[in-house]
Amino acid sequence: MLNWDDPLSEKTSITISSPVVKPKSNINKSTDIAPINANDKRVINGMTDINQLAPFKYPWAWKYFLNANKNHWTPLDINMAQDVHDYRHNLTTEERHVYENVLSYLTTSDILAMRNIGLAVMEKMSAPELQIYQARQVYEEALHTWTYQHCIETIGLDQGEIYNRYRIVPEINQKIKMANNRLDSVLRRDVDLHNRDELENFVMAYAFFSGIFEGCWFYNGFTPIFALQRRGLMKGTSEQFQYIMRDEVLHASFGIRVVRQIIKEENVHLDPIQVQQMWEEADAAEDIYAGYILRDPILGYSKEAHIGQFRFIANRRARQLGFAEPFPGATATLSWLDEQANMKKEKNFFETRVTEYQTGSALKWN
Repeated sequence: MLNWDDPLSEKTSITISSPVVKPKSNINKSTDIAPINANDKRVINGMTDINQLAPFKYPWAWKYFLNANKNHWTPLDINMAQDVHDYRHNLTTEERHVYENVLSYLTTSDILAMRNIGLAVMEKMSAPELQIYQARQVYEEALHTWTYQHCIETIGLDQGEIYNRYRIVPEINQKIKMANNRLDSVLRRDVDLHNRDELENFVMAYAFFSGIFEGCWFYNGFTPIFALQRRGLMKGTSEQFQYIMRDEVLHASFGIRVVRQIIKEENVHLDPIQVQQMWEEADAAEDIYAGYILRDPILGYSKEAHIGQFRFIANRRARQLGFAEPFPGATATLSWLDEQANMKKEKNFFETRVTEYQTGSALKWN
């Protein structure tokens, strides 16, 4: 499986060095400005010049940025003609219900993820190598939103009706509301991360978005569509989601690594009761959501399988964050998922290094 603690750990052709900068004897003699020492950088609350990229303290963050750029694509790269036929002629009423509501949820979720990173998180980072990857992440969230819009428009769905479902369908709205509450708590202009309470709240919010929102809810959000793909249905949409999945693997992995770094640098001690409550609330919201989109099971997929996989992945994300497993004993209920999410059938997607990704136009589809 993918090493979420360090998914880029295997050797690549990318070499990052952090040289010690030694000023020449004729520099800075008449000023008090000193060269930046990489060791003085911090993820947050740093005092070094945010405008100077190198020397790196976090070369892994720069590597995330370089590798993210290898997964460059647009939704126009994928032929959706068969999906139009499938939706109109081959999907059951229950399957159309699943397809429409998955899109309805995801369209709003990626905008939330974009706002979280772009407005609430980036400004608090005090090392530019972190901000640069997060800037790429903001772009990718916008690209994902475009992808969902492209699917909705191509299939010919009522855009006003689909986009408004998150507001009028309680089972979808409750997940969006939970994420909005976390975002609003750290989006305030007066947030002071030198204050321990504010700092712990920020870490909890970042852990929620990286570990739960992107690491679990997005992961589970794609699986009903992959279940259709397994049966040869909605293959274009599924391929779009496979591209998105590759981005989201990096998003969640990066966020988890940043959370762990903040906890280490700032000596943060989160309340384990609050952490467990966060997982349980997310599980309850996912259960309600799954009960709505899968009120009638579709062939090869059910609410029970959906929730079982959520809990299995939640345990994995919790371990990666350094937290206790919230659902001890949970096991994978979708044994086919890793293979189905694969971009190339000869490779397991979650075991493929990001450095093996190709530009979208170069990919060969089986």
